Amino acid sequence: MSRSTELLNGARDTLPLILGAIPFGIIYGTLASAAGLTPWQALGMSLFVYAGSAQFIAVSLLGGGASLAVLLLTTFVVNLRHALYSATLQPFVRHLPGRWRLPLAFWLTDETFAVVQHRYAEAEQSPYKHWYFLGSCLAMYGNWQLCTLIGVGFGQAVPNLAAWGLDFAMLATFIGIVVPMLRNLPQVAAALVAGAVAVACHALPYQLGLLAAALAGILVGVTLERRKAPLPAEGL
Repeated sequence: MSRSTELLNGARDTLPLILGAIPFGIIYGTLASAAGLTPWQALGMSLFVYAGSAQFIAVSLLGGGASLAVLLLTTFVVNLRHALYSATLQPFVRHLPGRWRLPLAFWLTDETFAVVQHRYAEAEQSPYKHWYFLGSCLAMYGNWQLCTLIGVGFGQAVPNLAAWGLDFAMLATFIGIVVPMLRNLPQVAAALVAGAVAVACHALPYQLGLLAAALAGILVGVTLERRKAPLPAEGL
């Protein structure tokens, strides 16, 4: 395939996930306004942080008066999954120059990872699969900026938009991303434990339930992965 074809295919294949992200981005914009961020601050966070769940948590914590330490720790743990995404894709992009790897790393999201890792797993030996990666990134990034702008506008014109239940679309999108990737016991156990802990700790202040859920899921997954790993041979 040509560069342009890969680019357009990346954007096209990301479209179903973009539809789920649209309400999430709009709600972020409204919550950012409600938390006291100016329109430029809300847009700036989307432009330079570009981490949907972390932004969502950050504005919630800011609105709740959380300390900077709690904010940084919570968003750090929630975003640890991106280290795993990067490790998974690194063998496919390590040959690229820095001018490619840096922006692709910045633009990497759950949705883009879901479609890009599937493209790299295909047997076809296209030399332009990184253009597919770029197409997915640009589609998601552009969508997130536009939805933030719309959300900021709605936040000023339509109060309490977050209570409309639009975030269900993002929940459904994440379920669609995660479930097909649960292929072994450690992955399934990590997802189930994280979900159970998140529900059990939902009432904790400052979104600490998400922090507890992420740590619990990581701990269970890593523990089970180590148990199933073969032991080194004696004497070697």
